[in-house]
Amino acid sequence: MLNRMFALLCALILLLCALPAALAEDDDDATAPILTDDELEELRSMDEGSDEDMVTAVVGEVFEEPDKKEFNRKSPAIYTARVLENSNLYPERSTDSKRIRSFGAGARADVLYVGSTYAIIRYKDDIGYVLRSRITDVEAVDPVNTAPYGVQKAAYIATTADVCEVRKSMSDSDDSWVVLNPGTKLSIWQIRDGWAIVHYWRTYGYINMNDLTDLIPVSPTDEPISEETPIAAYTSFYKMVQTKSNKGRIINISVACDRLTRVMQPGEELNFNKQVGPYKKSIGYHEAPVLVDGETQPGYGGGTCQVSSTLYNALLQLPGVEILQRRPHGPSGASYLPHGVDAAVGSDSLNLRFRNNYDFPIRVEGHTSDDGALLMLVYKAQ
Repeated sequence: MLNRMFALLCALILLLCALPAALAEDDDDATAPILTDDELEELRSMDEGSDEDMVTAVVGEVFEEPDKKEFNRKSPAIYTARVLENSNLYPERSTDSKRIRSFGAGARADVLYVGSTYAIIRYKDDIGYVLRSRITDVEAVDPVNTAPYGVQKAAYIATTADVCEVRKSMSDSDDSWVVLNPGTKLSIWQIRDGWAIVHYWRTYGYINMNDLTDLIPVSPTDEPISEETPIAAYTSFYKMVQTKSNKGRIINISVACDRLTRVMQPGEELNFNKQVGPYKKSIGYHEAPVLVDGETQPGYGGGTCQVSSTLYNALLQLPGVEILQRRPHGPSGASYLPHGVDAAVGSDSLNLRFRNNYDFPIRVEGHTSDDGALLMLVYKAQ
């Protein structure tokens, strides 16, 4: 009897794996492949959200986010947010630390700092850390002078001068998250002690400035400093494991960048699915993992959500761009970005649509060298 039940369970798993992916739009391109358990686990680790920092031992210094001890009951709040029921407030950036308190329904707290994975919040007399995935309905205290929640304005863009390693700390002796090709463009969040700091998934990466060239500032306002100065820039990173499914994802990111790049006139709208799709083999897309309702499955165009999500992070920096439609990848979001700033695409209900409300045209560019870095740039066009 147990053997029969086990066989039925295995058959059910294989059947579910063989279902067509949600992003495939016709039957002519082929059905989704059956993935092994190892491949499925790899895809989940690549695309599903994770609330914890990427754990790693480091050799050199790393960027230290502010400590809750730097804030008190009189510290000005940046945002207010609703804390989800059954969430916990921690004394440290770790869910293993003894919680300060748990939240009931309807709790609303002051947000004092937003980090890569945790936010520092104040609730009544308690100040501590809460996972970003546990706060919602975030509102700026001063919406006129405060950037939208999740904005991470880049300070510069640069180009890799040679083979370039994105290190896990500010040390050439440390391991690297990813190795970039010569000539790869990327944005830099900030520079410290001769190192460029970038956002890598839900933590940070570090690049020796000696490995970079063509350093160009990103304009802090909507008015460019020069013709070569972008008004917004954002880089996300993707994994470079050489499995068939991930190779397809890398190709799809490149195809989507090529199809996205364009100039938008004042008042013009962009529909990501129409501009970058259809997600078909005939367009050049390959089979790769897609994230649907928090579940990973194979489908044509897998990886294009990272393009739309990276673009969304650049658009958030521009008050003259209006987001008309955007939805996240389920409650956990996409782990290649901080929680709350991803944008799923692939259907009528999953799409990124936005409008250029500036009185000047803007040029949207997507760049990747098929090496792990995905850069989105927005320029004031002539």
